Amino acid sequence: MSTIENSSTPGPSSRTLVTTGTPARAPARATAQRRGGTSTLKRRRGLLAIFQSFKSALEAVRSNKLRSLLTSLGIIIGVGAVIMMISTSESNAAIINQRLSTLNPNELTVRSGSAVAGGVRQGGGSLQTLTQNDADAIAAQVPHLTAVSPIVNANGQVIFQGQNWATTVQGVYPTYQQLGSWQIQEGNFLSDADQQSGASVAVIGQTVANNLFTAQGADPLGQQIRIRNVPFTVVGVLVAKGSNGSLNDPDDIVYVPFSTAQRRLTGQQSASSIAILVDSGANQDDAQSAIQQVLEQQHHISNPAADDFTIQNQAQILQTAQATSQSLTLLLISVAAISLLVGGIGIMNIMLVSVTERTREIGIRMAIGARPGDVMTQFLIEALMLSVLGGLVGVLLGFVGAYINANLSARPFVLDISSVLLAFGFAAAIGVLFGFYPAQRAARLDPIVALRTE
Repeated sequence: MSTIENSSTPGPSSRTLVTTGTPARAPARATAQRRGGTSTLKRRRGLLAIFQSFKSALEAVRSNKLRSLLTSLGIIIGVGAVIMMISTSESNAAIINQRLSTLNPNELTVRSGSAVAGGVRQGGGSLQTLTQNDADAIAAQVPHLTAVSPIVNANGQVIFQGQNWATTVQGVYPTYQQLGSWQIQEGNFLSDADQQSGASVAVIGQTVANNLFTAQGADPLGQQIRIRNVPFTVVGVLVAKGSNGSLNDPDDIVYVPFSTAQRRLTGQQSASSIAILVDSGANQDDAQSAIQQVLEQQHHISNPAADDFTIQNQAQILQTAQATSQSLTLLLISVAAISLLVGGIGIMNIMLVSVTERTREIGIRMAIGARPGDVMTQFLIEALMLSVLGGLVGVLLGFVGAYINANLSARPFVLDISSVLLAFGFAAAIGVLFGFYPAQRAARLDPIVALRTE
């Protein structure tokens, strides 16, 4: 920018300033620079204040190590308990899912109703109302069915030479191989000819084969076993499914023809249950309704409320089990979270005591220029530090405890990292929440009154 002086005319107004460039922008630029410098200075001061508050809070925690540890104990126990509870719940859910994975969602099971004795209703199946004719009527009249088989239970001792084994024995139709999703390792499954002739043949599971034949080095196929002292010839060995952590071993089973089990093992004409496989899930509801109508006709029942049987839907069982597992998880987490709240109350209590003990120190800081926000930040950081340190120790103890518990209880060790982050974040939030009131109380102290405090 340049200035030109014109003095051709004398007098006070003889000097005319002619400016070139943009002089109006200079004051604006200078103002903006001053504001930018002030903003930068404020940011630097704010960061420095936070650093100093963090340093003071760390020194306060280190100067009272035992008290800090006891203060964080509630947080440590709470976080550890939450992690252990979540891990246990997830392990149980994994076991339940493994057990339920063997269930076919398209399978329906019909069971007998419950008897009433002395005014007390007995358990389901206590009233023997199902028969082989019911199963045959369902197979003949209900569409969209892939397989139907009545089942009769005839549990007992299975004997081979000097070996004996208590196992589950069931009389079934040949179609049960498809219902149970069984694969044959050796030999064959039951045939229609076996069912029609009432042949004394048996198909055994892997657990039965191991306990009766493997120890003696014998091939099960073609061997004669005795079930309730009735001789049977082994015609097939099933491929092992594995227990999947279940209390009931699916391989601990012996299948015989339904007709043979009725005549030679139980002497009863009733069936324990009827297993039904629907061709697709879309037809399951229609098939269930049709089965109910057929059985009501078979049993001469006009009022559905008087049905002497129940139909179980495997898909509903799966949904119920999963919902129960989720509810249990929420319950366990809620119980464990209570200890976190107790830990937060402990932090607030100790922080209030700390404010009382350091009243004079607070007064000195405020007298030499510390603002209430600086004092509040220091105590908030101190409370947050106690909860974070407690959360870290709790995460470590919870992880170790969950791992040991899984090994001792023979459960799979399952721990989702999101649950760990959730527990740790909740612990930090507890520290800020319960540390806010003591920090606010410290920031509102009158410096003059605080300096008079001994």
